[in-house]
Amino acid sequence: MMIDIAHFTPVQSFIGGLIIGAAAWVLILFCGRIAGISGILGGVLSRTSSDKGWRLAFLAGIVVAPLLYRAFTALPERDIAASWPTIIFAGLLVGLGTRYGSGCTSGHGVCGLSRLSLRSLVATLTFMVVAAVTVWVMGFWR
Repeated sequence: MMIDIAHFTPVQSFIGGLIIGAAAWVLILFCGRIAGISGILGGVLSRTSSDKGWRLAFLAGIVVAPLLYRAFTALPERDIAASWPTIIFAGLLVGLGTRYGSGCTSGHGVCGLSRLSLRSLVATLTFMVVAAVTVWVMGFWR
């Protein structure tokens, strides 16, 4: 594996990580909630959820942030070699995995690990191993 040094952005990635961590910290500090996107979205779609306001605001921030970024600089180029059916199928698999894993990578990897949750450690390690195997298998078939 080679790192594409022309598109390697450690400073921007570090700043992005700090912003994600700060958002997770603010959410738990002021709302007492974990910043797991699957749980936040699930609460918006739930009929019984009474706290949809902050959930909608959080999701709106996920949509608005790249638009604000684009207002000041160009977005990075995207080159997705997969077909739409493959992308849709992969998205459904991710959704299924978040249900079986009781959370997504953001909930377990960012918030769960920072709380020293053993369940989140196991989930995050599982995510990473499956991702590595998937990349290896997909690279093997090409």
